[in-house]
Amino acid sequence: MKVYSFPRGGISFNDPTIPQGKTSETAYLPILSIIPLIQHSGENTQSLVSVGDTVYEGMLIGKGINPGTANIHASVPGKLIQKINWNNSEGLHNKALLIRMEGSFNYLGKKEEVFLRNNLIYRELHQTLSDCGIVEMEGTDIPVCDTLDELQKTGKMQTLVVRCVFDDPWLAADYALCKERMNDIVEASFIVAKACGKFERVIFAVSKPEKEIGLQMLALAGQYKFTSSMILTGSKYPQRNKRELELVLKDYARDENFNLGQLLILGPATLAAIHDAVKFHKPILERYVALGGSAVRTPCIMRVRIGKRIGDLIEECGGFINAPETVIAGSPFSGKKIVSLDEPVTKSTYAICAMVKAQNAEYLKQDCIACGDCRTVCPVGFDPEELFKHVMIYGETQYSGTEICHGCGCCDLVCPSHLPLSDTIMGLSKGKQNG
Repeated sequence: MKVYSFPRGGISFNDPTIPQGKTSETAYLPILSIIPLIQHSGENTQSLVSVGDTVYEGMLIGKGINPGTANIHASVPGKLIQKINWNNSEGLHNKALLIRMEGSFNYLGKKEEVFLRNNLIYRELHQTLSDCGIVEMEGTDIPVCDTLDELQKTGKMQTLVVRCVFDDPWLAADYALCKERMNDIVEASFIVAKACGKFERVIFAVSKPEKEIGLQMLALAGQYKFTSSMILTGSKYPQRNKRELELVLKDYARDENFNLGQLLILGPATLAAIHDAVKFHKPILERYVALGGSAVRTPCIMRVRIGKRIGDLIEECGGFINAPETVIAGSPFSGKKIVSLDEPVTKSTYAICAMVKAQNAEYLKQDCIACGDCRTVCPVGFDPEELFKHVMIYGETQYSGTEICHGCGCCDLVCPSHLPLSDTIMGLSKGKQNG
């Protein structure tokens, strides 16, 4: 079977500090939960509760009002004891609700009532996903309703892509979720495709080493009267990036002689959340998280309640071997620095990496040696070395063409001098857009 890969650049790598198991464990329920009022791409939600109020599991506690916002729900039952504020590593202001767990659960340990109807229409799907606060959980945080609305406005034929491309070892939690909730992921893809009405096919995009997952999904798809197929992609990073994935999908469609139309690309965590929202009217209460890094004693994949402190989760993995210099939410190559271990797990926290000083490029910067490795791996054909020097030597703040950089970090990964190439190029891109 043909393997479709983007034409240039990229990198293949392993990381021995990621969780080596392929299954998940259930994390302890948090006594204290910090529920951020922003877990999406837009502004803070409007708090609907006050200090001293009792909340129940799944209760709406933050209302998404403006575009880009999504509803927030209590992940545990309990009492709201404080409203707190902090600034993240990017200087953005966060508000959160501190809940002390007490009382009985509405979902945990209870038989789930099925609400799904066979003739679900778009309006009902949209309302359910909005009510349950479903966002794209693979790091973008965009409310799924917003994405669907944009597609519906085009009025064009569409293709749903189930993205199971594991080009980054820090996607270990999504891999475990794929294995453990495969039926739900496949079912959710056809729920969305049928309810939206304009989808003509579902494509399972699977990286080559995970071919067996794709074949299993395709077999499950056979029970739905809907056109479906599988594409094997390359596994070089950043193959799962929207731009690189679209490139190979266009090649695949041309070879198979069909029109892709507009693309809706959804990952396994998002589809699992859609499944629970539509079938059980259940909001996002937990997510799969891969926790590891050279500072962590026992890396593992855990199913974690939203709002659990990252420090508590690390303690469940045996704590630190050595004090970390950097803790990152997400992949080390595209994630965000954690300011405090009191920061909580959110809807988009798919990984937590705690690194010792020797792993942290910030402490090892040297002069550029003009090796050219960064040019070799850039998937969009940039010369990161040249762009970096335009900033450092000439003091430029914008540069034509840099808007297409998507911050994959390949250049950072191979740079022997550990220069902040990706951040520098992204800075030029923002300067160009603002200019």
